[in-house]
Amino acid sequence: MMSAAARLSPRDGLRGPTYGLLIGLLACTGLRISEALQLQHADVDLHAGVLTIRLTKFKKSRLVPIHPSTQDQLRRYLEARKGLGFRGPGTALFTCKAGSALPYSTVRTTLRKLIDQAIPPDTSRSRRPRIHDLRHTFACRCLLRWYREGVNIDQRIAALSTYLGHAKVSDTYWYLTGVPELMAIAAARFERFGREQSQ
Repeated sequence: MMSAAARLSPRDGLRGPTYGLLIGLLACTGLRISEALQLQHADVDLHAGVLTIRLTKFKKSRLVPIHPSTQDQLRRYLEARKGLGFRGPGTALFTCKAGSALPYSTVRTTLRKLIDQAIPPDTSRSRRPRIHDLRHTFACRCLLRWYREGVNIDQRIAALSTYLGHAKVSDTYWYLTGVPELMAIAAARFERFGREQSQ
């Protein structure tokens, strides 16, 4: 999808870099699309390596740490923005040609086209990938990595819940049902627990 975004016209404009960064940011942070689109230039602190997510779905604000590689991509994007005349900390991070925040309806349409270019429609699939699936994948990969590392999920889940901006930890636990690998690991742990209890 990011490769397809790079081919968006005009090639020398901000549209391709904007969509490329948006997709990458959603994939590596698990942000909601609405949260990403509401980001302002001032919400990006590259020195501290955090994004400030303000008054989101549940009227909460939170800080989201970002990886140094993500900081580098944001820095490049902000430089490209500056070169095209988008300055000032009072502007939206993801802007349209007029300089205002990208509207969700425009983003949804463009992302659907990019998904179709990256993953050609397959009639055997009952459902096409959605941009929200990046958030789901982020959460599932995090949980899967913790399971593989033997981490106590109950001790870490609250941190992941806060990071994702969930109102309740149970909303984060829901992701455990989303991937067969997670279900298999959870079942194996439960089976091992059962054997230990019967000894």
